Amino acid sequence: MSMINNLRAAVRTNRRRGVSGPYDAVPEGSGSAVVDCAVYQHGRRNGETCSPREAARRVKAAHQFPDSAGSFSWIGLHEPTEAEFEGIAQRFGLHPLAVEDAVHAHQRPKVERYDDVLFAVFKTIRYVEHDQLTPTSEVVETGELMVFAGRDFVITVRHGGHGSLQELRHRLEADADESGLLTKGPSAVLHAIADHVVDNYLLVAERLQNDVDEIEYGVFSAKGGRSADVGRVYQLKREVLEFKRAVAPLLRPMQQLSEPSQGLVDPDIQKYFRDVADHLARVTEQVHGFDELLNSLLQANLAQVSVAQNEDMRKITAWAAIFAVPTMITGVYGMNFDYMPELHNPYGYPTVLGAVTLICVGMYRGFRRNGWL
Repeated sequence: MSMINNLRAAVRTNRRRGVSGPYDAVPEGSGSAVVDCAVYQHGRRNGETCSPREAARRVKAAHQFPDSAGSFSWIGLHEPTEAEFEGIAQRFGLHPLAVEDAVHAHQRPKVERYDDVLFAVFKTIRYVEHDQLTPTSEVVETGELMVFAGRDFVITVRHGGHGSLQELRHRLEADADESGLLTKGPSAVLHAIADHVVDNYLLVAERLQNDVDEIEYGVFSAKGGRSADVGRVYQLKREVLEFKRAVAPLLRPMQQLSEPSQGLVDPDIQKYFRDVADHLARVTEQVHGFDELLNSLLQANLAQVSVAQNEDMRKITAWAAIFAVPTMITGVYGMNFDYMPELHNPYGYPTVLGAVTLICVGMYRGFRRNGWL
C-alpha cells in the first residue's frame, strides 16, 4: 500500500501547489510491464514505440501547435507491479483509488469518473476448448482489462493470459485516415476496447449454447435422469454464473457513456456506445437465459432421478409381494402338526405347488397390467 499512500500524498501536494498539468518530472519505475506505447496525431501513429515519459513529452509539445490539438498517447501495460505503475500514475495524475484497482485487479466491471479521467474495468472472457463436458471441466476463463481515458491519453492495464489488445491496436492504426475513429481521441479508443470485449462475449455465448444444448439432451434423453450427471449440470451452471458476473454489471455503465450528459466522450462516439450497449444487452439476456434453463434442467434431472427411484421401489415391492405367497404357504406346511390338511393326500403336494404357481402368475400379470413390473 506504500505506492497508494505516495500517490495520495502527491495528489494533495499538487493541489496545494496549484499544478496545472500532469507532465511534471517524476520517477517512472522500470517500465518492464509496458507492452506498447505510442503517440497518435490526426488518427495516425506518430513514430515508433516510445517510453511513457517520451510519450507524455511529445503530447505536451504537440499541444503548443493548434493543428495538433487532437494528439494523445496510448500506453499498454500487462500486469504491472506497484513500482512499475507508480511513475506512470503520478505522471498522468491518475486517482489513487483507480490505481489501486488497476494494480491489484479482481474488480467488479464498472465505469467511474475521476475529475477529467474515465476509469473502466472490463472482464475479458475466453472459451476453454474441451472434448467432453465433465463435472470438473473449465468452460470459461476470465481476465481483467482496465482503461484510463483522459483528455489526451489512454492507459490500458491487462491482467490474465488472454485479452491482448495488440490486434485491436493494429486494426485501428490500419484504419488511420481523416474519418478513422482514432481522430476522435481517447474516447474512441475506449469505445473500440469496449466493442472488442463485448464482441468476444457474443462469441463465447455462442459456444456456451452448444454446451447447454448437450446438457439438455442428456437430461431429456431416452435414459432420462440416469444418463445425466448432475455434477455436469452444476459445473456448467457455475461457469455460466462466472460469465454472468462479467457481463451483467457492465450494461448500465455502457448506457451511461452513450448519454449526452457524459462530457468526456466525444459526441460522435456516443452513438457507437449505444451500439455496444445493445450488443451487451443481447449477451446479458442470453446469459440470464442460460442460467434459468440450467436451473430448470437441474430440477428436471433431480425429478427424473426421484421418479426412477420410485419405479425401482415399485418393482422391488411387486417382486417381494409375489415371493411372499410361496414363502407363506411353505411356512404353514413347515409346522410339525399331525393333523394338517392334505398331509396324507397323495395329490396334496402337486396341488399346493399348482396353487402357488397360479397365485404367483396372477399377481405377476396384475402388477404388469398396472405398470409396476
